[in-house]
Amino acid sequence: MKIVCDDKIPFLRGVFEPYAEVVYLPGKDTDAETVKDADAIITRTRTACGKQLLEGSGVKIIATATIGYDHIDTRWCDAHEVAWTNAPGCNSGSVMQYIVSVLCVLAERFSLRFEDLTLGVVGVGNVGSKVVSAARALGMNVLQCDPPRARREGPGEFVSLDEIIRKADIITCHVPLIENGPDKTRHLFDAGRIALLRENQILINSSRGAVIEGDALKDSLKAGALKAAVLDVWESEPQVDRELLGLLAIATPHIAGYSADGKANGTAASVQAVAKFFGLPLEGWRPEGIPAPRQALEIGIDAAGKTFRQVICEAVLHSYDVREDDRSLRKNPELFEKLRGDYPVRREFGCFSVKLQNGSAKEEEALAALGFRLK
Repeated sequence: MKIVCDDKIPFLRGVFEPYAEVVYLPGKDTDAETVKDADAIITRTRTACGKQLLEGSGVKIIATATIGYDHIDTRWCDAHEVAWTNAPGCNSGSVMQYIVSVLCVLAERFSLRFEDLTLGVVGVGNVGSKVVSAARALGMNVLQCDPPRARREGPGEFVSLDEIIRKADIITCHVPLIENGPDKTRHLFDAGRIALLRENQILINSSRGAVIEGDALKDSLKAGALKAAVLDVWESEPQVDRELLGLLAIATPHIAGYSADGKANGTAASVQAVAKFFGLPLEGWRPEGIPAPRQALEIGIDAAGKTFRQVICEAVLHSYDVREDDRSLRKNPELFEKLRGDYPVRREFGCFSVKLQNGSAKEEEALAALGFRLK
C-alpha cells in the first residue's frame, strides 16, 4: 500500500510506516505522476484533488486534515468511487482564539468597549458557534446569520445578512466557499454589499479568500467608507495584493486555524479515517507530546486599577498576539507559504492557566468561558 502525504501536516511521520510505503511531498508538488500508484492521499488545501490529479490512479480515499474541502472535487470523487473525508471542527478552537485576539487588538486600537459592540457572525457552524460563545463571554451583543441552519432549524436566533449589515459594528465571516446555488458564498461580500457597509463598521474574514471581493474592499478602504478590515485569507493566495495589505488593520497569512491543538485534531481525524478505511490498527490514534509554546503557561494578572477589557486582553494576548503574525506578513508578503509552513507553536486558551489577583467575578467568568483555567 502507498500513501502520499502533504509534508507540512504535523505529527504524521512514522504513523503509517509500519503498514505502507509513505511519500511526503509539498502540497503544490503532488501531481498525477506521484499518485498514479497511490492508494490514499492525506492532504491540505494546497492540493487540488480532482480529475486532473486522480484519473487513472489507484487512489481509493482522500483525507484532508482541514475543515474546508473546496480543494476536493467531491462530485468527481463520488462518481468514481473515491472516498473522501475532511476534519470538521478540528481547528474551531484555534479560529475562535484568533478572532478573540483580533477583537482585543481592535478594541485597544480604537478604544472600544466590548459591552458597547454588536458582533455579526456570518456562518454559525463549528467555528462560528465558538465565536458566538466567545463574543458573549466578552459581553458583546451577537447577531447570527446562517441560512442553511435557519431553514433546517427554524429562524430562531438567526437573522438575515442584510440585518447584520444594518446593525453590527463588527462582522466576521465563517462560511465555506460555495460556488453556486442559493447559499453561494463566493463574493458574498461583493461590491454591492460592501457599498452598504458604513464608516463605523469593521469587516473580518478568516474563512475563504473569495468570500470577499478584494478589489471592492480595497476601494471601500481607500475611500474611508469602512472603519477597518481584517483578512487572514486572500482571493489569490499565496499571492497577496500589496495595496490591499497596506490598507488593512490586521493582515495574516491564512493561519487562523493553525494552533498546534487544531493541527493535532486535523491530523488525528485524517489518520483515523484512512486507518478505518483500510482496516489498520490505529483506531483512536492521537498525536502524543504536542509541543509547548514559548510563552509561560501560567499567566499572572493583577486586575487592580484595570478595566474588564484590559484584564481579558492581557490574558488573551499573552496566549496569542495576532499582531506578531501581522508583522511577519507585512515584512515578507512574498513568503506567504513559508510563514504558514514554518508557523511557530501556538496553543489554545485551554492550555493556559490564569492566576488573577484583585479580579472580579465577571472577569473570572469571562476567562473561564473563553477556556482559560483559573488558579
